[in-house]
Amino acid sequence: MEARVAKLETHVEYIRRDLDAVRIDVHEHRKETRADFRILFGALITTALGLAALMAKGFGWV
Repeated sequence: MEARVAKLETHVEYIRRDLDAVRIDVHEHRKETRADFRILFGALITTALGLAALMAKGFGWV
């Protein structure tokens, strides 16, 4: 019985280590995603304003 418990404890240690690694990876991924979203959002705003300026010039509003 002792050997089986020791084996289970060893497996739990490995599972905890792997979960800690996954937690760190998810945290880093969130940081990267946040930065990518900001860049994408800025590009969309810039494109929308540029197209609005082209439309205004085309219709003679500017």
